Amino acid sequence: MNIVVGQSGGPTAVINSSIAGVYAQAKKLGVEHVYGMVHGIEGFLEDKLCDMDSYFSDPINIELLKRTPSAFLGSCRFKMPKIEGHEDVYDKVFEIMEKHNIDILFYAGGNDSMDTVKMLSDYAAAHGKKQRFMGVPKTIDNDLPITDHCPGYGSAAKYIATSIKEVIRDNESFGAKKPTVCIIEIMGRNAGWLTAAAALAKGDDCSGCDAIYLPEVDFNMDEFMATVKDLSVRKSSVVIAVSEGVHLADGKYVCELANENVAVDAFGHKQMSGTAAFLAQAVAAETGLKTRAIELSTLQRAATHLASLTDINEAFQSGADAMQAAYDGHTGEMVIFKRDSQNPYECGTATYDIHEIANVEKKVPLEWITADKKGLTQEYINYARPLIMGELTPVFVDGLPRHIVMKELFD
Repeated sequence: MNIVVGQSGGPTAVINSSIAGVYAQAKKLGVEHVYGMVHGIEGFLEDKLCDMDSYFSDPINIELLKRTPSAFLGSCRFKMPKIEGHEDVYDKVFEIMEKHNIDILFYAGGNDSMDTVKMLSDYAAAHGKKQRFMGVPKTIDNDLPITDHCPGYGSAAKYIATSIKEVIRDNESFGAKKPTVCIIEIMGRNAGWLTAAAALAKGDDCSGCDAIYLPEVDFNMDEFMATVKDLSVRKSSVVIAVSEGVHLADGKYVCELANENVAVDAFGHKQMSGTAAFLAQAVAAETGLKTRAIELSTLQRAATHLASLTDINEAFQSGADAMQAAYDGHTGEMVIFKRDSQNPYECGTATYDIHEIANVEKKVPLEWITADKKGLTQEYINYARPLIMGELTPVFVDGLPRHIVMKELFD
């Protein structure tokens, strides 16, 4: 048996742990060759593969892979076309699989990646193909349905909460008569899971954010400005977290108020940026207060030095369990997490029909958003806290974390 694994979409701090899990379990089951797609399905269609055995036959490199951010195999944002009228594209996938005697294809990614798994498995079923296809969950956005949570989210949440604690400490240090209003922009187009993680910063050593705005609730500029003005007369420091995807009641994104010519990717998603900058400028213009805009951007998905050990272990497990399920004959499914116990935290895995997952977006439950629409309830804290627990120390060389890099990405 030979297999191939690929990575797609925005990387995470632990997506490499997932492919490490696939690889380790494959070798345990006696799989002969484990190939890696170079830049996901887009590279696979060009027959760009790497031999993962050349990198990971040494177990030390598996441990280094767990500590390496981004997508070791290279990622892509390639949308597979609809099957009808594009059969040649799908035939090409199976032609390459047959050329290398590949029995199973694993794809680690989010909503759009699971759509690729769905279409490939559907094509195989309709044309009597024997190859199997399995999804491995990945997304810092935590917006895949069915599963309790997604690998990648816990580490991003840990980084966000840590960074916000540090920003709050910095902003509170001056004790000025007029506060600096600091607005922190966090990723999340339509689902506010990442921005919700700002609530984790609050504790007995941190006052926490003064307001948290999620895209699940319509954003009102007048109410936002009134909140800032009220805080500014009561506090010497104001720190607000806002999702990049907050939108007005008419559906228009706040970032579009500054720039209507927002770029769109291959999947039709608008590229968000500039929400915090726009709001900071608006506050400064109306109140005269000093403002600062901070955009966490890719930092929140690349910070393996602050990854959650729980997240790393679960990402590895999701890859291993995907391999086992496919080996046992499953196809057209994705590994999901099922929380068995909250205290102590215990979580198991299962596999689920990809048709119920692909292209479905899970949002933060409205009951987890406070009545004033500017914070998160204890229910969210209870849900998220276990996901950020534990650390895995990087391997430091010359004072910096050591990463493993695939040479094929740069050939």
